[in-house]
Amino acid sequence: MDGITALFVEGMGAAAATSRILTQLQGRIFGLLYLSPGPVTLDALTDELQQSKSNVSVSVRGLIDWQLVRRVRVPGSRKDHYEAATDFWRVMQEIMERRFRWNLRQVVAAAEETGQAIAASTARGAGATERADFIAGRVTIIRDFFIAVDAGLGGFTRGEAFAPQPLQRPAVRRGRAT
Repeated sequence: MDGITALFVEGMGAAAATSRILTQLQGRIFGLLYLSPGPVTLDALTDELQQSKSNVSVSVRGLIDWQLVRRVRVPGSRKDHYEAATDFWRVMQEIMERRFRWNLRQVVAAAEETGQAIAASTARGAGATERADFIAGRVTIIRDFFIAVDAGLGGFTRGEAFAPQPLQRPAVRRGRAT
């Protein structure tokens, strides 16, 4: 691999390693495929990256799952060939949906469950009621915020504008900003 390609490949590996979505090797594979003018075999990937075939194979499958790489057939060859995605809008839609929105929905579900538990609670007394009111207010704030972020990201993945104003408004509880 030439020096310029190596610079990009290593940079993509470093970026992937900090993403918490892809591994360093997956970033390197993507970088190499992206700078390749045509489809590349698994053997060529292992040779260029000096990695074992099993590591590269597993990493390529992960990249296919994220729609960053696709398997292509090359006439006359019995081997699988791979090429990098170039439709980054589609890639970002997939990452937003599968990674970020899923996490947002987990927070919303936790807040809703907590709210339901508070409503069903049989705890009595001034201290218990005050604590339940405080918790209910807090989980409502976080739920509403994450619902707004989820809706905004949903619109973003559909190509709609994402207005940050609903996320910037302070939550108001008992007549004061919190």
